[in-house]
Amino acid sequence: MRISDWLIVILLGTVWGGSFLFNAIMVKEIDPITISFGRVFFAALLCWAVFFALGKRVSLNGKTLLGLFVLGVINFAIPFALFPLAQKSVSVGVSGITNALTPIMVVIVSQLWPGGEKATFNKSLGVLAGFTGVTILAIPALQQGGHSEVWAIGLIMLATLCYGFAMNIIRSYHHIDSTLTVCVALTGASLALFPFMLAIEGVPTIAKPETWWSIGYISIIATGIPFLIVYKLVERVGATNFSTATFVAPISALILGFVVLGEPILPVHLFGMLAIFVGILMIDGRLFLLFKKAKPSI
Repeated sequence: MRISDWLIVILLGTVWGGSFLFNAIMVKEIDPITISFGRVFFAALLCWAVFFALGKRVSLNGKTLLGLFVLGVINFAIPFALFPLAQKSVSVGVSGITNALTPIMVVIVSQLWPGGEKATFNKSLGVLAGFTGVTILAIPALQQGGHSEVWAIGLIMLATLCYGFAMNIIRSYHHIDSTLTVCVALTGASLALFPFMLAIEGVPTIAKPETWWSIGYISIIATGIPFLIVYKLVERVGATNFSTATFVAPISALILGFVVLGEPILPVHLFGMLAIFVGILMIDGRLFLLFKKAKPSI
């Protein structure tokens, strides 16, 4: 992989880690569904602007359009609301670390998905290691009776499960232009969220400038721009290399939470993150490959 590709992957991981920081800032003034709607709505506007600027045209039948709308709800609307809801109770770092379960959830869903990739022994060990990491993160809350924190970690795990379903669904649309896929999915998420936002949370009132800056970050920098390039990048560098971003995001979230919000970095965070990282390495085979290379030949 070229140096420029590595830099893009690392940058994407850092940017996605930053989204947890800005969620923590926004949740102080606005509610989770409003945050999710703002994120997908402004991201959709950007993506459509790029789509038409490139001279592309929409050509989808009703069934495909509906399918992409559903993809948008699962991949964008629900997770983007669950993260800020959870971050009312857990730190930026814990949120970012738990989100690293995404590749592990993909393995679980793929095992049950029709035509999905079946789990090997190595991948099964990776799943076990990943959930061990989450258990480690939850231990302090369980010891102190912090049930809201445990519940919040569960919400983030549910968000990663949504990603697991989305990654399997999107395989059905590989023949569609990736930019169009993102545009329609984000639009579907926006349309689904809007009535729920009005009914449950009402029309938002935003007075703090940091809230507006945060909405701009998560919608444009952490959603619109990345998803315009993600699929093209995966095609070029491969899913395994791209998964490196999964390692960067939790580190970014942990550091930003400490530097900006003064959240403590505890040993349990590091051990939990290490266990999840080991699980990811087991799933993509890199950990066993390292052991194989390190094994002396006789």
